[in-house]
Amino acid sequence: MRKIFLLCLLVPLLGMSQTKNVINSFRISAKSDKGAELEKALAAHAQKYHSGDWKWRVFEIQTGPDAGGFHVTEGPNSWEAIDSRGNLGAEHTADWDKNVAPLTTGIGTQSYSTFDAEMSTVQLTDYADKIIINHTFPKPGMVNGVIGLMKKLKKIWEAGNESVAVYSAAFSGTPQYIAVTRLKAGLKELDPAFRKSLPERFNAVYGEGSWDYYLADYAKYVENRWSEMLFYRSDLSSK
Repeated sequence: MRKIFLLCLLVPLLGMSQTKNVINSFRISAKSDKGAELEKALAAHAQKYHSGDWKWRVFEIQTGPDAGGFHVTEGPNSWEAIDSRGNLGAEHTADWDKNVAPLTTGIGTQSYSTFDAEMSTVQLTDYADKIIINHTFPKPGMVNGVIGLMKKLKKIWEAGNESVAVYSAAFSGTPQYIAVTRLKAGLKELDPAFRKSLPERFNAVYGEGSWDYYLADYAKYVENRWSEMLFYRSDLSSK
């Protein structure tokens, strides 16, 4: 009986230690005359070397400073799984170095991010083919303020039936929060006729004039914010 009791105590700890909420991502762009070749090489590499827990989802970046490039996500995984992954092997590395890397302008960004279920309105793996990514950077010392803003927005997203996955950058440069709006109904969700504006919905939930107070807090806590549109490329992703 004592052994069973101890095992019951360990189960929650084991569950927490194996949480798969970490996403590894990187971005690449093709050299000016190598677009088609890069797509072919990237697809072949993803489908041969990245499967299971290490599968790739590849997005083509449509707008923003990285437009024309590719956003590649791997996972989700746990930190323990990432730590114990080990070397990817000489064959994998040789394929990347020989067949993919020479066609690119170099790795643009590479980062880890962790999914925050408390601030999200959608499950981590409940994906969509078209997404909007909003990158929010807190001012120094204002991380908690930005978290508060995100939690307020969650109620608005829920009221508007928006699928938003929220991540925080993990040990990857300037602290930021990444809100990924998954457009389950496609781009028509961006039309004003599909859903009322954010200020209107905010005032409806929190009371008239509350949007102005939100903006005042936003100016106090947020250093910078930018957004981009991405489309999923199943043909370039792991199968």
